Amino acid sequence: MANKDSEQGRPGSALRRLGAALPGVALCLLITVTSLAIQRLEERLFGHPYVEALVIAILLGMAVRSFWRPPERWQIGIAFSAKQLLEIAVTLLGASISFAAIAASGSLLLAAIIGTVIVALGVSFGVARALGLPTKLSILIACGNSICGNSAIAAVAPVIGADGDDIASSISFTAVLGVLMVLGLPLLIPLLELSATQYGILAGLTVYAVPQVLAATVPAGVVSTQIGTLVKLVRVLMLGPVVVGLSLIASRRRGVGAAKAGGKPAGPFKLVPWFIIGFLVLAALRSLQIVPDLVVEPVTRTAALLTVVSMAALGLGVDVRVLSNVGGKVTAAVTLSLMLLLAMSILLIQLFK
Repeated sequence: MANKDSEQGRPGSALRRLGAALPGVALCLLITVTSLAIQRLEERLFGHPYVEALVIAILLGMAVRSFWRPPERWQIGIAFSAKQLLEIAVTLLGASISFAAIAASGSLLLAAIIGTVIVALGVSFGVARALGLPTKLSILIACGNSICGNSAIAAVAPVIGADGDDIASSISFTAVLGVLMVLGLPLLIPLLELSATQYGILAGLTVYAVPQVLAATVPAGVVSTQIGTLVKLVRVLMLGPVVVGLSLIASRRRGVGAAKAGGKPAGPFKLVPWFIIGFLVLAALRSLQIVPDLVVEPVTRTAALLTVVSMAALGLGVDVRVLSNVGGKVTAAVTLSLMLLLAMSILLIQLFK
């Protein structure tokens, strides 16, 4: 009888949890709508967004948090938006990945891109740690710099258990340099006498986000845009193996900690988070054409929207005073990492003359 009553109470309990989450989720959605409106205004004024809605959302969330700390009744929805919605977004991103385009790019270019990403990951992490930054923040900076900027940071953060302050720090400073790269990278075309193909490779290797690659390569012509987008796609695909590797390392450490505490080690299905498995499954289905082209765009848009909502939630949980304490070191780490990536990329493109 008690079990029956318990089962009957479950729907009511779920509804109560949903109701408790609504205020915080609604606040995050309000910030998201505002951020998207600002991005749309940028597109109308400049033709493309210099600062994406994802970055605007986290900055607006931080601005709100600076003069108003959401009370406890808002925290459930904010926490849900920051974690569960972000995990769903990472899963859905897999539907936009196809391995066929990567295979067609050629083995030499493919190997060069993968090698650059791997070296950049190690160098960026080493620079951040040498400057005294925490391990998790150093990982976020390394992944954002080496793979795909904000998207990589957002995907890696839940795997390594990074907190909102670390995420906001890495995204904020990475975003600033991303805009500077879009504006300044075309100046290297006459300075280094780059061909359209060379410049496309350089942009694809160094610019953070796909829209920013388009913005940086359009002035150089169609060839640069196509090459840059392809190279960027390979970098984005590196996110899957990197995230899986980090999740395995994190799970192993948790298992060692549990063993020392007398607990049971993690089972095989806990080694990799469910959303990473979902990401890889959707990527495989997309590559096999099981996920039709008609579905890809709405799924990708949904993932992008959920990511913006999650970033709004993260911004609401950030104490700006923490950013002021680590700002100088983070700025130095991101800047030095980007300069080293740019130098490696310039050396690499000399092979493609």
